[in-house]
Amino acid sequence: MAPTTWVDPTPQAAPEAFPTDGDRHVENAVDTLAAELAQECDARRRAELVERIVTETMPLADAIALRYRGRGIETDDLLQVARTALVKAVARYRPGAGPGFAAFASPTIAGEIKRWFRDQGWAVRPPRRIQELRAGLVAEEERLRHLFGRDPHDDELAAALGVSVADVDEARGCSAGYHAVSLDVPTASGSALADVLLVSSGPAASVELRDALHRSLVSLTDRQRLVVRLRFVEELTQSEIGERIGVSQMQVSRILRGVLDRLRADVLADGDAGLGGSDGTPDVTRTLGRRAA
Repeated sequence: MAPTTWVDPTPQAAPEAFPTDGDRHVENAVDTLAAELAQECDARRRAELVERIVTETMPLADAIALRYRGRGIETDDLLQVARTALVKAVARYRPGAGPGFAAFASPTIAGEIKRWFRDQGWAVRPPRRIQELRAGLVAEEERLRHLFGRDPHDDELAAALGVSVADVDEARGCSAGYHAVSLDVPTASGSALADVLLVSSGPAASVELRDALHRSLVSLTDRQRLVVRLRFVEELTQSEIGERIGVSQMQVSRILRGVLDRLRADVLADGDAGLGGSDGTPDVTRTLGRRAA
């Protein structure tokens, strides 16, 4: 088996409803069967009723499970977890006690899938405390983004969550333990990822990269250099940079992308392709930060 490194595709929450909204026929059939099940004492007849309810409502479980495809868990496993949760929901459902079976069972099914991701979906499983902090971090980051109109800083997130900045960094970094990627995967430069990660370039390579970047930065326009300085020296967000120089955040994003692509291309052309980041390209952004230090 090839060695592995880790990248993150965090699963998102899925909406929970019958795959065909307003299908009252299924709801009514389930309620009728569930009412009979609640009154039935014969074990064999109860098993038959449970099987019929599960068969009628299996599309609900499958629809919820399939919304989580492509996030690191095999589809067959998702379906199995969802259908097992469906059976549990059938056993607990009491007709007439709520808005209907779909509304009752959907949170149970989705919750079981989320727990499966939490407990079984990690290639390298972090401590439970960090997993829970990571989930809170995602929600709090979105809340503060809407509140401030910009990306929140780590110290603001730490204060909102009641933890240290180091904890925020650790929670954000634990996402890297979710997926495994082979070190044999080719990088943008054509070499294997292992050739980049497993070979230390040493301090001389860092000096060469900084020198190559310096020569490339000189060729930029004044505005491009200003944007680079505001982003990597003063560590402003793209929105803050846009306000500073009088352009939109999208324009700042395009400027930065163009500048970084140009810097990487210049460094590669200068013969420093091996000085790099995890994808085999020169680690320009990190080196820009070090130049400012």
